[in-house]
Amino acid sequence: MRPSEIPPLSELCHARGVTIRINTSLDGIDWAHVKADLAADDFDNGRSPEALHRSFDQSQHVAFARDGDRVVGMARLLSDGVCNAYLVDVWTMSAYRRQGIASATVRLLLDSVPGQHVGLQADDAQPFYASLGFREQPEFWSYVVGTWLENDATG
Repeated sequence: MRPSEIPPLSELCHARGVTIRINTSLDGIDWAHVKADLAADDFDNGRSPEALHRSFDQSQHVAFARDGDRVVGMARLLSDGVCNAYLVDVWTMSAYRRQGIASATVRLLLDSVPGQHVGLQADDAQPFYASLGFREQPEFWSYVVGTWLENDATG
């Protein structure tokens, strides 16, 4: 299924009585609360609330799912603006999963980079990414320069 073929979020969530807004604005986000929610969902990778905010603020494309003022899902996309992009930090709060929220946030991001190759690394959720059209690649290599999260951005 291509990203543009995924039903709009309002159609997916309305039937379950959930009102979720998807947008690209960082305004009004309580980053300490987001970090606490990530930790509660075992999705915290060690960034401080400030570093988490900076990660999203400096990304080319971001998407947030909100229930009122609370962030219940998010994702970001790093892109060279030409041919390659990298999808990271895709998360939906456990209580809100399986309602189309992650699909809607990822679709919003994918629609912002037409013609680009989008990669990602996933420890789990492979069926979810396959449902969005992603395909397994034979290898992924990575390297951490120095010590993880020890840099000027994290203090």
